[in-house]
Amino acid sequence: LHGLAAGWLYGDGPGAGSPPLLVEELSGREREVLGRLAQMMSTQEIAADLYVSVNTVKTHLKSIYRKLGVGRRGDAVRRAHERGLL
Repeated sequence: LHGLAAGWLYGDGPGAGSPPLLVEELSGREREVLGRLAQMMSTQEIAADLYVSVNTVKTHLKSIYRKLGVGRRGDAVRRAHERGLL
């Protein structure tokens, strides 16, 4: 088991080279936010476009990052493209 776990930790185990699967499916609103991220819109612009508060957009972004297994906007957009979400 130790060797198998080491392979997953260092990227040479089963499934190496492919991004991890989604933890959960994105909601419709999260997909809308993600689409606007891909258009390089700021958090404030996304909030205005969707008629929600900036804090609501930030909450959606946190959820998107968690579900895609990323920590930044650019990584989220890249991962979404890899997974065919955009």
